[in-house]
Amino acid sequence: MAEGDTLISVDYEVFGKVQGVFFRKYTQAEGKKLGLVGWVQNTDQGTVQGQLQGPTSKVRHMQKWLETRGSPKSHIDRASFNNEKVILKLDYSDFQIVK
Repeated sequence: MAEGDTLISVDYEVFGKVQGVFFRKYTQAEGKKLGLVGWVQNTDQGTVQGQLQGPTSKVRHMQKWLETRGSPKSHIDRASFNNEKVILKLDYSDFQIVK
């Protein structure tokens, strides 16, 4: 497998004005568009967090999107990524919004 095709899993948290601006909906749509699986949810701290899984190149694209784009009305201060690891198979079948 080429480097870009290795499956990875990474947790993320996005800080800024990311609640009440359809951030989860846009994150889910972008994730599905890229063929990624995982989840996204609001936190009690006013952030959005979740997990991404898929080919490295696609996950990198999504990380950049989470750091810089988000939903049209969002304002992203920063995004943090941790617990990145190589996985042998995907843990999810699609990209879900967790309530």
